[in-house]
Amino acid sequence: AFRDQVRRFVDREIAPYVDQWDEAGEFPRELYKKASALGLLQMGYPEEYGGVPTDGFYRIIVSEELARAGCGGINASLMSHSIGAPPIAALGPEWMKRTVLPEILAGEKISALAITEPSGGSDVANLKTTARREGDHYVVNGQKMFITSGFRADYYTVAVRTGGPGMGGVSLLLIERDRPGFSRTKLRKMGWWASDTAQLFFDNVKVPVDNLIGPENAGFNGIMRNFNPERIMLAAGAYGFAKVCLEEA
Repeated sequence: AFRDQVRRFVDREIAPYVDQWDEAGEFPRELYKKASALGLLQMGYPEEYGGVPTDGFYRIIVSEELARAGCGGINASLMSHSIGAPPIAALGPEWMKRTVLPEILAGEKISALAITEPSGGSDVANLKTTARREGDHYVVNGQKMFITSGFRADYYTVAVRTGGPGMGGVSLLLIERDRPGFSRTKLRKMGWWASDTAQLFFDNVKVPVDNLIGPENAGFNGIMRNFNPERIMLAAGAYGFAKVCLEEA
């Protein structure tokens, strides 16, 4: 029944517009609220923050059914909160869970995850973006690359170096889009045009210490616990797209 419901949503709200949105390089923000009204954005998050507890199989169904529209870029940006928000839910301070999560899950604000840098993506332990503690703030400097929802997001879960070299010096910060010194550039891609993908620049961006997600210098574990569910969802989406290819062939 849930799969049928998601399929009807995709057929009605996404599939008729995929070519138009791909050519435009974006899709309407209203789609986030429509997805939330169906319950797609809330899956797996605690009820007290606006979520709907589910097991992973529901999210696999969503990945498969969203793929039926045949436009990976829409799926990536529409569900970018599925990689940006879990660290907040699992490790964030209570004020962040109660303030930020409900807005994201309601489709009112967009969440992005910023880990990959121009120097590399998979070698997280050697990321170079720094966050220097100055009193009750961190001062962030560096760049991020290939960030999904990177231009339009309101909240960014950002991996930064607060300590020494290696994975032991990595932390996670919540950075809001309107902080002075934070800028973004849209990237042109060969495909997935409807996905908003950007390069991020941090030039002496002041971020309150209260925006720390989890303990300082313990962000690597938060990133790793994010990656395993992400791999499952990517596999389910790839399977869904392969089915579309087979059906159309």
